[in-house]
Order: sequence, then structure tokens, then C-alpha cells
Amino acid sequence: MKKKYQNIFFVFGLVLLLLMLTQLDLSQVLAGLKRAGYWFGAAIVLWGVLYMLNSSAWYLIIKSGNNGKSDIKFWWLYKVTISGFALNYTTPSGLMGGEPYRIMALSPKIGPERASSSVILYAMTHIFSHFWYWLLSVIIFVACRPVNLFMGIMLACIAAFCILCLWLFLKGYKGGIAMKAMRILRHLPLIKKWARKYIESHKEQLDTIDHQIAALHSQSRNTLVSAVLLELLCRFLNSFEIFFILLVITPNVNFIDCVFILAFTSMFANMLFFLPLQLGGREGGFVMSAASLGLTAGAGIFVALIVRLRELIWTAIGLLLIKIKE
Repeated sequence: MKKKYQNIFFVFGLVLLLLMLTQLDLSQVLAGLKRAGYWFGAAIVLWGVLYMLNSSAWYLIIKSGNNGKSDIKFWWLYKVTISGFALNYTTPSGLMGGEPYRIMALSPKIGPERASSSVILYAMTHIFSHFWYWLLSVIIFVACRPVNLFMGIMLACIAAFCILCLWLFLKGYKGGIAMKAMRILRHLPLIKKWARKYIESHKEQLDTIDHQIAALHSQSRNTLVSAVLLELLCRFLNSFEIFFILLVITPNVNFIDCVFILAFTSMFANMLFFLPLQLGGREGGFVMSAASLGLTAGAGIFVALIVRLRELIWTAIGLLLIKIKE
């Protein structure tokens, strides 16, 4: 990637990160870190491992698109993965920052079409695993917890929504999604003129990307299954972060409760995808999910604070990695 574009991504992300830091209460942050102690360090290390699994899923997709071979070094991809997520965290609407960065970083190595298709496929796989996680969380909740009428209706709606989205994603895997997405964009206000011009001038490239996505689905299903399983494993391992933090408050921590808290919070926060770092939505999700499982609102607020600090630290690391030479 050209140094000019690296600087643009770095400055853009840094400005948004600094704005987010101004929203924190320093005294509250210091008190939270003192209370969390070494468990905060455990959460930081955990996410270093989770990013390795994310990178592995993307690495499998890239290799599959090149007959199982790749000249790309895993640790370089690990760096790009962390930076991509950092830009996603700081960018309103989530995927508007990290994905273009990943495509531009990868294009000089494997070409723009293959770079675009691998990034789109990985983004699809990442989101696809979320719906599987939410659906499995519903099943686990029904198996482990008493369910009243209201809860049953809510869980049934969540399960139906997840199944519908999983079906739509499977259709996207089979037939490609790049051209379909651009056709949707051409009907949206403000960007429809740009989208129409882009389709006209890049129709061949979009068709090539969709062909590569469909070919990978039909020829390398084992790769896609492995990538989805790696991403799904990330979701469940992510629950250990909440487990570590709650150990500070009470020794009687149930890991299954942590799975439910993460499932509800991530679903609630993703409904507010237009907010950088899902500000406010993440905190509200933690408080409500903790309360629904019999924990105090204070416990939910404490978990939200520590998770927010961990996100900011890894976001800062990701932005710094943008400046490291390839």
C-alpha cells in the first residue's frame, strides 16, 4: 500500500480514537483498572489470541483462492487483521473503514480482484459466524434456563431472524454478493449516483469477484466450513473476557452466563452499527444482559468499562501497526 494511503487511514483512525478517549472519565478509568488488576491483562492477551484465529480464517480463504498456496506471510496478515479491526471499531457503520484498508493492503500482493473477493468472503464469514453464535446461544439458553412466555416469544423471534439471515448468507456464498450489494446501493440516497457510475465502470471486476466467491463456495467448502468454525470459536472464547472481569466482582461466575451476556450484548450493539465503537449501545447491552441474569447493574457497568478500555488499547495498537513497514 502507498505511504499516502497508510497515512490517511492512520490519521483518520487516530482522530476518531482521540475523540473517543475524551468521552472517558479518567478517575473512573483508573478506579476500574485498579479493581480489575491482572485480569485486565488477561483480557488483553486473550484478544491477541482471538486476532490470531481471525487471521487464520482469512489466511485459509486467501490460500483456497490460490489452489491452497500463498506467498503471504501469516504474521503480516495478522498485522493487517488487527489494523483492519481497529479501523472498523473507529468508523461509523462498522465495515466502512477496515475492509477498504485490507483490500488496499492486499492488492499489491495478489491483485485487486482476488484481494477484494477474499476480503468480502472473510467479512461475510465473520458476520455469518455471529448469526450462528446467536442461534446457538438461543438453543443453549432454552436447554439450560427456564423460559416463560415472554422470553419464549423473544427467543423464537431471535432464532427465526438468525435462520433467515443464515439462509441469505448461504445464497450470497453460492451466487456472489458484490454486484448485488452495489445494486442495492444504487437505490440509496446520497450515494446512488456514485453507485450507478461505479457499476458501469467496474462491471467486469464485480462479476469476477462474484465468480471467485461462488467458485470458492462450490470447490472449497471445507475451507469455508473451517473458516466459519474458527470465527465461531472466537465468539465463544470471547466469553472468557467477561468471565475474567466478573471474577473480580464475584468468585461464583458461570461461564454459560458469560456466553449469554456476550450474545445479547453483541446483538444489541450491532443494531447500533452506525456508532463508532458502538458507543452507548455496548454499555446498555451489558447492563441489561447482566440484570436479566440476576447480576447487579453495577456489574454490567464495570464489565462494559473494562471491555471498552481493552477495545481502545487494541485499537491504538492496530493504528500503530498501520505505520509499520511491510
